[in-house]
Amino acid sequence: MQQLDNAHILPLSGQDEQALAELLQREGLRLTPGEARRMLELLGRDPTRVEATIFDTMWSEHCSYKSSRWVLKAHLPVESPRVILGPGEDAGVVRLGVHQGVEYALVIAHESHNHPSQVVPTEGAATGIGGIVRDVACMGAEVIGVLDALRFGDPDGPRAAPVREIVRGVVDGIWQYGDALGVPNLGGDVFFSPRFDENCLVNVVSLGLVRADRVVRSRVPEAASREPYVLILVGKPTDETGFGGASFASAVLEENAEGQRGHVQVPDPFLKRVLLEANRAVLEWLHHEKVAFGFKDLGAGGIACASSELAAAGGFGMDVDLDRVPASREDLPPEVLACSETQERFAMVVPERVAERVLDFYNKTYALPEVYHGARAAIVGRVRPDKHYRILKSGQPVGDALVEVITAGIEHRRAERPRATAPPAEPLPPVEDHEAFFTRMVGRPNLASREPIFRYYDTEVQGRMLIRAGEADASVLAPVPGSKLGAAITVDGNPWWVAADPYWGTAHIVAEALRNLVAVGSEPVALTDCLNFGNPEDPEVFADFVRSVRGLGDAARALGPEGPSGPPVAIVSGNVSFYNESRSGRSIEPSPIIAGLGVFDDVSVATTFGIKRAGSVLVLSGPRQDRLGASQLRHALTGKTDGPLPELDFDRERRRIHATLDAVRSGCVLAAHDLAEGGLAIAALEMALGGYEAQGIGMQIPISGLGSTRPESRLYSEAPGFLYEVAKEHLQQFLGIFERWGVDVTMTGRTLAEPRFRILDGGHTLVDLDLESVQRIHADALKPLAE
Repeated sequence: MQQLDNAHILPLSGQDEQALAELLQREGLRLTPGEARRMLELLGRDPTRVEATIFDTMWSEHCSYKSSRWVLKAHLPVESPRVILGPGEDAGVVRLGVHQGVEYALVIAHESHNHPSQVVPTEGAATGIGGIVRDVACMGAEVIGVLDALRFGDPDGPRAAPVREIVRGVVDGIWQYGDALGVPNLGGDVFFSPRFDENCLVNVVSLGLVRADRVVRSRVPEAASREPYVLILVGKPTDETGFGGASFASAVLEENAEGQRGHVQVPDPFLKRVLLEANRAVLEWLHHEKVAFGFKDLGAGGIACASSELAAAGGFGMDVDLDRVPASREDLPPEVLACSETQERFAMVVPERVAERVLDFYNKTYALPEVYHGARAAIVGRVRPDKHYRILKSGQPVGDALVEVITAGIEHRRAERPRATAPPAEPLPPVEDHEAFFTRMVGRPNLASREPIFRYYDTEVQGRMLIRAGEADASVLAPVPGSKLGAAITVDGNPWWVAADPYWGTAHIVAEALRNLVAVGSEPVALTDCLNFGNPEDPEVFADFVRSVRGLGDAARALGPEGPSGPPVAIVSGNVSFYNESRSGRSIEPSPIIAGLGVFDDVSVATTFGIKRAGSVLVLSGPRQDRLGASQLRHALTGKTDGPLPELDFDRERRRIHATLDAVRSGCVLAAHDLAEGGLAIAALEMALGGYEAQGIGMQIPISGLGSTRPESRLYSEAPGFLYEVAKEHLQQFLGIFERWGVDVTMTGRTLAEPRFRILDGGHTLVDLDLESVQRIHADALKPLAE
């Protein structure tokens, strides 16, 4: 081993606990003293600054999953016949179908960018989109869409001004980056709650399309044992932006968060757009020439982490020469060059014999240096056969270890303490004026139209969208031009449910995602998760996390078409985001956010939730319950979110979900909508507004006999279920399908030729409103937040 330069060594060994902690803090490292001693054991010596920075990044919660990995492995199903690649790569890969003899696959990734978006909302959200797009692109896929699940504080509470500023900044970052990139926004999810006042959540999903035989792996290929391979760095010149970003994302958000702006990367969607086009050309050429290669995006930990992971995954080593790294300026320290998280970069390992051709693609054909000053592709390293990993600066090693030492994981088995049993929830006060209360509910932030937010997003670019956000429970697109194959995607979460009961709240979210997919007629094939929680060092927080993951895994197994004895709806990608807590000690509500992916053999069966014609029958599946914990109704009446959640019977819900899929695909359902936040009343209104906007028709619903004693429970219970519009001539066919699945349904209303929305209870009219006036309330409520 070549001698390390003493000027770069950190003298950690021989320090007592306090002195070691102080030294780590002075160096800007978030390693604990115990983790630093483990690093010393692995290296057998004091580390260099570069090595310490690499371990600081690789052992952050963001990268290492040191608190969560064992929980995820113990509880989550990751395999099914549809899955090509599950967790472990940058994105999951799922079979779509065959068109003209070619099998296609969908690539999906799911990440968080929470802390950066709280500190610098526009840049934080934009770089979240940029990172998730890279995760899909480096699998060899064309990126065909993004989604965003957003959690904000109370827009009318004591911190209303900063909350609203963050809302506007995040929305701006998402649309400005996505629109400039030329990638459509497929939808998303928004939820407001005071517990997000100091910690917003920005979770992002990206979807891609790839030929199944051209999925790219993030590893040095086996062919590197037979000929020389080099490492090529592609994209923006390395700078100091984003340095320490992974560690920043893995700690409690400081009170002086404004001082942490340097941890947030700087986005450039126009450069990214050229990079994606150049990548496709390079990958197409490499496939055509039958060249084995590896490809990976640069995210957390920058060059050092990407190169060491490429090497370790393939069973090789690597030399990285920092003098060859294109940089924004000459005086960047080695640890910044090695570990900065500068945006818009990729790493590729290719045979040395084709390297110049690859460089020409980027630097000449696509002229990266002319697109952005200093951008280019450059050879910055070489693959080694001996599993040794070295980082060189000025010809001297500033990092030198076995690659398995660099990429060695670390695990923390955190303490768990279940939360104390909550006292019984107080009875709800009665609703005296149902029509006035209904109009209040329609304008609540968590029930109002999301159109003021997603109106900024470009959904039409690429020309694949068939059903857009706000038109149905899931967005639907035709990924393969000229093919009947289709895909549906949704993203869901309800932090109040999970705060009330982490296990059942998370299971309910999985069920909702699957209901959304089948409501449009797609077969659910995969899930992804982003698990957002507070400080895992708090035993109650960690106990919530473990229960939530158990609920996620159990629901994914139980709700497949054959139940727990058959294949699950596999979880193919995801992310854990801990430390969503401020220095004041205020933590977010536990917030697992689930994306669901569905497929169509024939996308022409897809349907929206807007009612289609007057004189149809409205049918309800799923009895209304008096269990109103964590509901929008309880919060509206009491300001609280306590109480028991609605019951969820896995077998009954599975049969309801798959009966719905059969009914929609049979063509006997004109419209379908799942019941979730706001229950039957809000679902029915959204269906009615869809019909009103298209054809000027309305709806009448009698609610007597729907399984609950109080009218407000029947109207606003968030118990799982569906509301369907069925043409009279197809009613018997519809009922027969549900009878075969053993699912009860109730005919509960009809569509009207006039634009009215009526709710009846026995001989009483509870609500009778003109749809035009209701639409204005529903559509305008969020405008002050987004404009």
